[in-house]
Amino acid sequence: MKKIFYALLFLGTTTLWAQENITYQKPPKEILELADFERAPSVNMDVKKQYMLLSYRSTYKTLEDLSQDEMRLGGLRINPATNISSTVTYITNLKVRKVAERDEIQVKGLPENPRIANLAMAPNEKTVAFTHTSTNGVELWVLDLASAQAKPLTDASLNANMGSPISWFGDSQTLLVRKLVPNRPKLIDQNKDLPKGPIVSSGDGSVSQNRTYQDLLKNPTDEKNFETLVTSELFKVTLDGKSELFKSADLYAGESISPDGNFVMVTTLQKPFSYIVPLSRFPQKVVVYDKFGKEIKTVNEIPLTEIMPKGFSSVRKGKRNMSWRTDKPATLYFVEALDEGDQAKDVAFRDEVFLWEAPFENQPKSIVKTKQRFAGVIWGNDKTAIVMDRWYDTRNMKTYWINPSQFNENPKVISDRNYQDIYSDPGTFETRKNEYGRYVLVLDNNKTYLIGDGHTKEGQFPFVDEFDLSTLKTKRVYQSKYKDKKEEILSIEDAKKGDVLVMIQSKNEYPNYYFRNFKSQKLTPITFFKNPFESIKNVHKEVIKYQRKDGVELSGTLYLPVGYDKTKKEKLPLLIWAYPAEFKDKNSAGQSDKNPNEFTFPYYGSFVYWVTRGYAVLDDASFPIIGEGTTEPNDTFIEQLVANAEAAINAVDKLGYIDRNRVGVGGHSYGAFMTANLLTHSNLFACGIARSGAYNRTLTPFGFQSEQRNYWDVPEVYNGMSPFMNAHKMKTPLLLTHGEADNNPGTFTLQTERYFQALKGLGAPVRMVILPKESHSYTAKDNILHLLWEQDQFLEKHLKGKQ
Repeated sequence: MKKIFYALLFLGTTTLWAQENITYQKPPKEILELADFERAPSVNMDVKKQYMLLSYRSTYKTLEDLSQDEMRLGGLRINPATNISSTVTYITNLKVRKVAERDEIQVKGLPENPRIANLAMAPNEKTVAFTHTSTNGVELWVLDLASAQAKPLTDASLNANMGSPISWFGDSQTLLVRKLVPNRPKLIDQNKDLPKGPIVSSGDGSVSQNRTYQDLLKNPTDEKNFETLVTSELFKVTLDGKSELFKSADLYAGESISPDGNFVMVTTLQKPFSYIVPLSRFPQKVVVYDKFGKEIKTVNEIPLTEIMPKGFSSVRKGKRNMSWRTDKPATLYFVEALDEGDQAKDVAFRDEVFLWEAPFENQPKSIVKTKQRFAGVIWGNDKTAIVMDRWYDTRNMKTYWINPSQFNENPKVISDRNYQDIYSDPGTFETRKNEYGRYVLVLDNNKTYLIGDGHTKEGQFPFVDEFDLSTLKTKRVYQSKYKDKKEEILSIEDAKKGDVLVMIQSKNEYPNYYFRNFKSQKLTPITFFKNPFESIKNVHKEVIKYQRKDGVELSGTLYLPVGYDKTKKEKLPLLIWAYPAEFKDKNSAGQSDKNPNEFTFPYYGSFVYWVTRGYAVLDDASFPIIGEGTTEPNDTFIEQLVANAEAAINAVDKLGYIDRNRVGVGGHSYGAFMTANLLTHSNLFACGIARSGAYNRTLTPFGFQSEQRNYWDVPEVYNGMSPFMNAHKMKTPLLLTHGEADNNPGTFTLQTERYFQALKGLGAPVRMVILPKESHSYTAKDNILHLLWEQDQFLEKHLKGKQ
């Protein structure tokens, strides 16, 4: 591959601020051997745990992958040549293994140079459907697990521009497939097509609060191209390759087949489109058809949603969350707001949940009203369902037991808690597939089970609890006792026998799957993945806990180089990597979910690589921002940010390991925002690395991260938190990086470019690296290796004095 050049950009007109042209570089050997590794396959098993499907992916994408044709429309990024998202990370190989055996069987019949996506297991779990993206489009393939044989069912005619284009019918023999329209109109090249007039938008006086979305429609040409790319036909395709038209061309946005396979709920986009919100808020029409394509009922019509009330607990008006009830053959459920979706309105109940049985000849039946915003349901049977509601401002979540066969005026409260309080988390109700292949609550003699992460003050000890629906009380049936490993309980295979599926890892043992019998404690390994990072298996790793000056408990994972002598205590440079998080109380903010026995997996999103270069690293350091009562966290954002950083440095310095004059800080996205603010408002750091951040909050005026207020509500907060507004105060060396094609709301690449301009113009020591073709997360190998080189050069210069 020929070397590709890129620029450390400054988009000014003066020749005094010239770019630096440079070819791609690689980091030093210690980092390169960790970064250049082969990724282990991902694992999928059937419910009976007979077969295991191993999916292999490349560790990184290539620059060629990122340089494919791309159109950005309505919030989508589409490759118009292949009609699938340009952001897909493809599977490159498939293998099958019987769970009880160790031999892996290479799947036969795969296409040459497989580019596999959209895996979908049939309800009977004997066949897996998937798509393969060839050079000219998307094909439908199927894999028979027993024979490990794959075969194509269609040519390159699928339309995957709106996501997965395949859905299984209940017979496990037929798929509903989204296909391209024959003789599709040519896409319009707006660089050649002369405009016919200006672009005009207007407001009708309604108050709304929309985030700064990326990749929106911008003009009539975008609208036409969007319509061309999204339009498709629906076909029924059988396993023998026969194809039959199900519905003619339309803007299909989603298809959902009823558990019994007799009905299909189809969502289509309607007009008008919008230039200020993505396609998820375009008008929609939802129609249910029978399995032969006959229209049964229009069950929902959703208008354009450009106007939304303020607040994270606000929702749109009308029916929402419409889906099939998993324990019934063909019953829809949906939710409607009782406060018109406006969290500011004072009402007794926020939401109402309805059931609507096909063929929808009767009116929907109400089964429960929730005092907070509906947050989900787990269906069990005619007498049992679990309903959740929550409220963002208080961080409260309630879980209820209801009888779905009647209206529940006073649903039984199972738990009532702060959902950020991880030490009180009762766990998640266990589900299993039923006769329809849908997940329902595990029920056995009016008892069910909860699987919990098991975070405590003393460490992490996952558990299984038996839950009695008659008494609403729990009985612990298993709790992990590991102190030198981390055990994750994935599923309950047989509660009576005591069989569970778990994943076990340690700091130097790669995560692997096991069967555990918690009655006999027998442990049977299933996978045998090796540690690809041998060079750091003996680094010192521990979770340290410390206090902020106001008493808030904090923690971080501390790494020390291999062979570091903790008695001699050589003074090392320290790197801190963090990401701020908002809380409403000090108790929750002070809880730790860090486990020192979690496998050490270095990647570009942390500083762990640099433990091989003689640095101490404090990874995932706690940076809580707390706003108790009516106080909002961001009211004291800067003060708390600096206090968090000071506490972290003091804690490691107290151990005697570091030179506190040689401390660097870094973060990605909101962590980059944190980094810029720390360098601006404190003298704690010798340098910082800020990646893909937003630095001018006036460019995200209707909220950001967990801030619900808009700029005009609290201009002093927005201005005070914006590093751009305080650029004249920033005199500490800073490395800014950003993906050239950032797709994250609010973190436009322009944010870094303008911040760099301000800093350089004001004389700050700053360097900017724009990574070609990258979005918010970086994926191309050349870009990532160069990023690691840039960071190493920067850190060696500013923390070790190397030029």
